[in-house]
Amino acid sequence: MPQPVILLMGPTATGKTALALELAERIGAEIVSVDSALVYRGMDIGTAKPSRAERARVPHHLIDIREPEETWSAADFAEHARRLIGEIHRRGRVPLLVGGTMLYFRALIDGLDRMPEVDPEVRLALRARLPQVGAAALHAELRAVDPVSARRIHPNDPQRILRALEIYRSTGQPLSAFQSGRVSALPDDWHCLALLPEDRARLRERIALRFDAMMAAGLERELRDLMARPSLTADHASQRAVGYRQGWQWLGGEIDYASFRQRAITATRQLAKRQLTWLRGMDGLEVIAAESARPEDLLRRLPPEVRAH
Repeated sequence: MPQPVILLMGPTATGKTALALELAERIGAEIVSVDSALVYRGMDIGTAKPSRAERARVPHHLIDIREPEETWSAADFAEHARRLIGEIHRRGRVPLLVGGTMLYFRALIDGLDRMPEVDPEVRLALRARLPQVGAAALHAELRAVDPVSARRIHPNDPQRILRALEIYRSTGQPLSAFQSGRVSALPDDWHCLALLPEDRARLRERIALRFDAMMAAGLERELRDLMARPSLTADHASQRAVGYRQGWQWLGGEIDYASFRQRAITATRQLAKRQLTWLRGMDGLEVIAAESARPEDLLRRLPPEVRAH
């Protein structure tokens, strides 16, 4: 018989961490992080990683399990999350998956397509061209060789454009040719809660305030420590996270502090906008207003057997 899995998702800076802790304590849950940056050690301040004190209150998973030089993908997440869900159920507790990396939620709920290996030289060449010609030009190239994928991918979504072109140039086949034979999706009885802001201007303000708080908490030192690692570069996936990419530019002398601050805040706001777009296109969500959300609001949306867990 399927067992409950709770998903708590929402844009960045909507208060998911605090609400998840209180909810987990009330229903006997363990938290599984659904965040592409929290897996990396040494990236604490810029990722708003739950503190050691917060993690001591409730068991947390998929935090600090990779070095910044290592890779971590949606497929890695889905594999680990499915295993953890089973382990948490066997302990008689409830899995509470919390985060804002929407691709990871999609990988778990809908399953993953089996993608081919990409030629590293093709990848490097395409990524080198992106700043030279721009995303719109690459989208036009994609439209010529893979019109199906081009219709699905927005011209201002460079990561997905690059991925589709990488696959075509590495295999000679369009991305759509591989979008079948999905890895098994989440088999359990899942309940999806979404924190959505009612006031977009307030969210934008919170993002700016949070950046300044991160700097006051020591983000510059964290960035310098990362840059001092001999094998870590700005091209590693971990360092493409919002705030870190711009931090390398600042400390590398490419931009001044004012530009760093503005670019980091803008990138975070753009991330929040993409997260909101994804959430608004998803079915089966129990939506809660982020500004006024309390643990009781989340509990009311859960089935009785979870509330009484």
